[in-house]
Amino acid sequence: MKKKIFLIAAMCFMLLGLAACSQTDPTTVDYNGYSYDDLKSSCQGTVQTLVYMSEEDKSYYLQSGTETIVNLINRWDEAVAEYGSFVDFGEFEITKSGKTLTAAQTLQMENRDMVLTYVYTYHSMEVEDITVDGVYSTQEKMSTALMNTIMGILVVFGVLVIICLLICCFNIFPYLEKKKAAKAASASPQAPVSAAPQPAAAQEAPQADDGELVAVIAAAIAASEGTAVDGFVVRSIRRR
Repeated sequence: MKKKIFLIAAMCFMLLGLAACSQTDPTTVDYNGYSYDDLKSSCQGTVQTLVYMSEEDKSYYLQSGTETIVNLINRWDEAVAEYGSFVDFGEFEITKSGKTLTAAQTLQMENRDMVLTYVYTYHSMEVEDITVDGVYSTQEKMSTALMNTIMGILVVFGVLVIICLLICCFNIFPYLEKKKAAKAASASPQAPVSAAPQPAAAQEAPQADDGELVAVIAAAIAASEGTAVDGFVVRSIRRR
Protein backbone atom coordinates (compact mmCIF):
# COMPACT_ATOMS: atom_id res chain seq x y z
CA MET A 1 0.00 0.00 0.00
CA LYS A 2 2.82 2.42 0.89
CA LYS A 3 4.57 1.61 -2.39
CA LYS A 4 1.43 2.48 -4.36
CA ILE A 5 1.07 5.80 -2.54
CA PHE A 6 4.75 6.57 -3.19
CA LEU A 7 4.39 5.81 -6.92
CA ILE A 8 1.30 7.99 -7.24
CA ALA A 9 3.03 10.89 -5.48
CA ALA A 10 6.10 10.52 -7.71
CA MET A 11 3.98 10.63 -10.84
CA CYS A 12 2.19 13.76 -9.59
CA PHE A 13 5.49 15.53 -8.93
CA MET A 14 6.72 14.50 -12.39
CA LEU A 15 3.65 15.92 -14.12
CA LEU A 16 3.95 19.16 -12.17
CA GLY A 17 7.59 19.43 -13.19
CA LEU A 18 6.76 18.90 -16.86
CA ALA A 19 4.02 21.52 -16.68
CA ALA A 20 6.42 23.99 -15.10
CA CYS A 21 9.02 23.33 -17.80
CA SER A 22 6.47 23.81 -20.58
CA GLN A 23 5.54 27.30 -19.31
CA THR A 24 8.58 28.95 -20.90
CA ASP A 25 8.83 32.72 -20.90
CA PRO A 26 8.09 33.73 -24.54
CA THR A 27 10.40 36.74 -24.26
CA THR A 28 13.44 34.47 -23.85
CA VAL A 29 12.68 32.07 -26.73
CA ASP A 30 14.62 32.19 -29.99
CA TYR A 31 12.13 32.10 -32.85
CA ASN A 32 14.35 30.78 -35.62
CA GLY A 33 16.74 33.71 -35.41
CA TYR A 34 14.21 36.31 -34.23
CA SER A 35 13.60 37.38 -30.66
CA TYR A 36 10.35 38.33 -28.99
CA ASP A 37 11.26 42.02 -29.18
CA ASP A 38 12.13 41.74 -32.91
CA LEU A 39 8.71 40.38 -33.78
CA LYS A 40 6.96 42.87 -31.52
CA SER A 41 8.88 45.78 -33.05
CA SER A 42 7.95 44.55 -36.54
CA CYS A 43 4.23 44.58 -35.71
CA GLN A 44 4.29 47.93 -33.97
CA GLY A 45 6.44 49.48 -36.70
CA THR A 46 3.94 48.33 -39.32
CA VAL A 47 1.11 49.94 -37.36
CA GLN A 48 2.95 53.23 -37.01
CA THR A 49 3.76 53.22 -40.74
CA LEU A 50 0.10 52.70 -41.58
CA VAL A 51 -1.06 55.40 -39.15
CA TYR A 52 1.29 58.09 -40.48
CA MET A 53 1.29 57.05 -44.14
CA SER A 54 0.50 59.94 -46.49
CA GLU A 55 -1.93 59.65 -49.36
CA GLU A 56 0.96 59.92 -51.83
CA ASP A 57 2.83 57.03 -50.21
CA LYS A 58 -0.35 54.98 -50.03
CA SER A 59 -0.98 55.47 -53.76
CA TYR A 60 2.61 54.44 -54.51
CA TYR A 61 2.38 51.22 -52.49
CA LEU A 62 -1.02 50.37 -53.95
CA GLN A 63 0.36 50.67 -57.47
CA SER A 64 3.81 49.09 -57.08
CA GLY A 65 3.67 47.17 -53.80
CA THR A 66 3.43 43.41 -53.35
CA GLU A 67 0.11 41.65 -52.97
CA THR A 68 0.62 41.34 -49.21
CA ILE A 69 1.25 45.08 -48.83
CA VAL A 70 -1.72 46.03 -51.02
CA ASN A 71 -4.05 43.73 -49.06
CA LEU A 72 -2.73 45.11 -45.76
CA ILE A 73 -3.37 48.74 -46.77
CA ASN A 74 -6.90 47.95 -47.96
CA ARG A 75 -7.68 45.98 -44.78
CA TRP A 76 -6.30 48.77 -42.61
CA ASP A 77 -8.45 51.39 -44.33
CA GLU A 78 -11.56 49.22 -43.90
CA ALA A 79 -10.74 48.61 -40.23
CA VAL A 80 -10.20 52.32 -39.51
CA ALA A 81 -13.50 53.16 -41.20
CA GLU A 82 -15.29 50.58 -39.02
CA TYR A 83 -13.43 50.72 -35.69
CA GLY A 84 -12.14 54.30 -35.65
CA SER A 85 -8.65 55.77 -35.47
CA PHE A 86 -5.67 54.20 -33.69
CA VAL A 87 -5.29 55.08 -29.99
CA ASP A 88 -2.63 52.88 -28.37
CA PHE A 89 -0.94 49.46 -28.35
CA GLY A 90 -2.26 46.60 -26.28
CA GLU A 91 -0.98 43.08 -25.58
CA PHE A 92 1.45 41.25 -27.85
CA GLU A 93 1.33 37.47 -28.25
CA ILE A 94 3.37 34.89 -30.19
CA THR A 95 1.93 31.48 -31.07
CA LYS A 96 3.67 28.59 -32.83
CA SER A 97 1.52 25.88 -34.39
CA GLY A 98 3.29 23.29 -36.53
CA LYS A 99 5.09 25.04 -39.38
CA THR A 100 3.34 28.36 -38.76
CA LEU A 101 4.29 31.16 -36.37
CA THR A 102 1.89 34.04 -35.64
CA ALA A 103 2.71 37.34 -33.98
CA ALA A 104 -0.45 39.16 -32.88
CA GLN A 105 -0.46 42.79 -31.71
CA THR A 106 -3.66 44.05 -30.06
CA LEU A 107 -4.53 47.64 -31.00
CA GLN A 108 -6.82 49.97 -29.08
CA MET A 109 -9.02 51.85 -31.53
CA GLU A 110 -11.68 54.48 -30.89
CA ASN A 111 -14.71 52.20 -31.30
CA ARG A 112 -13.37 48.66 -30.86
CA ASP A 113 -10.07 46.89 -30.27
CA MET A 114 -8.55 44.98 -33.14
CA VAL A 115 -5.59 42.68 -33.75
CA LEU A 116 -2.88 43.00 -36.38
CA THR A 117 -1.38 39.54 -37.02
CA TYR A 118 1.80 38.58 -38.85
CA VAL A 119 1.71 35.00 -40.19
CA TYR A 120 5.18 33.49 -40.75
CA THR A 121 6.44 30.23 -42.22
CA TYR A 122 8.50 29.16 -39.21
CA HIS A 123 11.42 27.39 -40.92
CA SER A 124 12.15 30.33 -43.24
CA MET A 125 10.42 33.13 -41.29
CA GLU A 126 8.88 34.41 -44.51
CA VAL A 127 5.73 36.47 -44.16
CA GLU A 128 2.74 34.56 -45.54
CA ASP A 129 0.10 37.16 -44.74
CA ILE A 130 -0.74 40.15 -42.54
CA THR A 131 -4.32 40.29 -41.26
CA VAL A 132 -6.38 42.89 -39.41
CA ASP A 133 -9.37 41.63 -37.41
CA GLY A 134 -11.72 43.13 -34.86
CA VAL A 135 -11.88 41.83 -31.27
CA TYR A 136 -15.35 40.56 -30.40
CA SER A 137 -16.73 39.28 -27.13
CA THR A 138 -17.99 35.71 -26.72
CA GLN A 139 -21.59 36.94 -26.67
CA GLU A 140 -21.07 38.86 -29.91
CA LYS A 141 -19.47 35.82 -31.54
CA MET A 142 -22.38 33.61 -30.44
CA SER A 143 -24.89 36.14 -31.78
CA THR A 144 -23.07 36.31 -35.11
CA ALA A 145 -22.91 32.52 -35.31
CA LEU A 146 -26.64 32.29 -34.52
CA MET A 147 -27.51 34.84 -37.19
CA ASN A 148 -25.34 33.01 -39.74
CA THR A 149 -27.08 29.73 -38.86
CA ILE A 150 -30.53 31.31 -39.24
CA MET A 151 -29.56 32.87 -42.55
CA GLY A 152 -28.23 29.53 -43.78
CA ILE A 153 -31.46 27.75 -42.82
CA LEU A 154 -33.57 30.43 -44.53
CA VAL A 155 -31.49 30.18 -47.69
CA VAL A 156 -31.85 26.38 -47.74
CA PHE A 157 -35.64 26.55 -47.26
CA GLY A 158 -35.88 29.28 -49.88
CA VAL A 159 -34.05 27.10 -52.41
CA LEU A 160 -36.33 24.15 -51.55
CA VAL A 161 -39.43 26.30 -52.09
CA ILE A 162 -38.11 27.42 -55.48
CA ILE A 163 -37.41 23.80 -56.47
CA CYS A 164 -40.95 22.77 -55.44
CA LEU A 165 -42.43 25.60 -57.51
CA LEU A 166 -40.40 24.52 -60.53
CA ILE A 167 -41.62 20.92 -60.14
CA CYS A 168 -45.23 22.16 -59.95
CA CYS A 169 -44.66 24.18 -63.12
CA PHE A 170 -43.45 21.05 -64.91
CA ASN A 171 -46.74 19.37 -63.97
CA ILE A 172 -48.77 22.32 -65.29
CA PHE A 173 -47.09 22.41 -68.72
CA PRO A 174 -48.68 19.16 -70.04
CA TYR A 175 -52.12 20.35 -68.85
CA LEU A 176 -51.70 23.64 -70.70
CA GLU A 177 -50.59 21.83 -73.85
CA LYS A 178 -53.65 19.54 -73.74
CA LYS A 179 -55.95 22.52 -73.19
CA LYS A 180 -54.38 24.35 -76.11
CA ALA A 181 -54.72 21.31 -78.39
CA ALA A 182 -58.41 20.87 -77.40
CA LYS A 183 -59.11 24.53 -78.10
CA ALA A 184 -57.44 24.28 -81.51
CA ALA A 185 -59.45 21.14 -82.35
CA SER A 186 -62.76 22.80 -81.40
CA ALA A 187 -61.93 25.90 -83.45
CA SER A 188 -61.15 23.96 -86.68
CA PRO A 189 -64.21 23.48 -89.14
CA GLN A 190 -65.74 20.01 -89.22
CA ALA A 191 -65.87 18.21 -92.56
CA PRO A 192 -69.45 17.36 -93.74
CA VAL A 193 -70.40 13.77 -93.31
CA SER A 194 -71.12 12.32 -96.75
CA ALA A 195 -73.41 9.39 -97.30
CA ALA A 196 -71.58 6.21 -97.75
CA PRO A 197 -71.65 5.15 -101.40
CA GLN A 198 -73.71 2.09 -101.99
CA PRO A 199 -72.15 -0.82 -103.78
CA ALA A 200 -72.77 -0.99 -107.51
CA ALA A 201 -74.36 -4.38 -107.19
CA ALA A 202 -76.91 -3.02 -104.65
CA GLN A 203 -77.82 -0.13 -106.99
CA GLU A 204 -78.11 -2.26 -110.11
CA ALA A 205 -80.01 -5.18 -108.52
CA PRO A 206 -83.41 -3.35 -108.25
CA GLN A 207 -83.08 -2.15 -111.84
CA ALA A 208 -82.34 -5.67 -113.05
CA ASP A 209 -85.33 -7.06 -111.09
CA ASP A 210 -87.68 -4.36 -112.48
CA GLY A 211 -86.63 -5.17 -116.06
CA GLU A 212 -87.38 -8.83 -115.65
CA LEU A 213 -90.69 -8.06 -113.99
CA VAL A 214 -91.67 -5.72 -116.87
CA ALA A 215 -90.84 -8.40 -119.43
CA VAL A 216 -92.92 -11.02 -117.62
CA ILE A 217 -95.90 -8.67 -117.23
CA ALA A 218 -95.64 -7.58 -120.86
CA ALA A 219 -95.60 -11.21 -122.05
CA ALA A 220 -98.62 -12.07 -119.89
CA ILE A 221 -100.65 -9.11 -121.18
CA ALA A 222 -99.70 -9.85 -124.77
CA ALA A 223 -100.80 -13.50 -124.37
CA SER A 224 -104.14 -12.52 -122.84
CA GLU A 225 -104.89 -9.84 -125.44
CA GLY A 226 -103.62 -11.85 -128.38
CA THR A 227 -101.26 -9.10 -129.42
CA ALA A 228 -97.54 -8.68 -129.78
CA VAL A 229 -95.37 -7.39 -127.02
CA ASP A 230 -94.30 -4.42 -129.14
CA GLY A 231 -97.89 -3.11 -129.32
CA PHE A 232 -97.97 -1.65 -125.82
CA VAL A 233 -95.60 -0.13 -123.22
CA VAL A 234 -95.62 -0.72 -119.46
CA ARG A 235 -95.33 2.78 -117.89
CA SER A 236 -95.14 1.96 -114.20
CA ILE A 237 -95.36 -0.83 -111.70
CA ARG A 238 -96.93 -0.38 -108.30
CA ARG A 239 -95.95 -2.74 -105.58
CA ARG A 240 -98.37 -3.68 -102.82
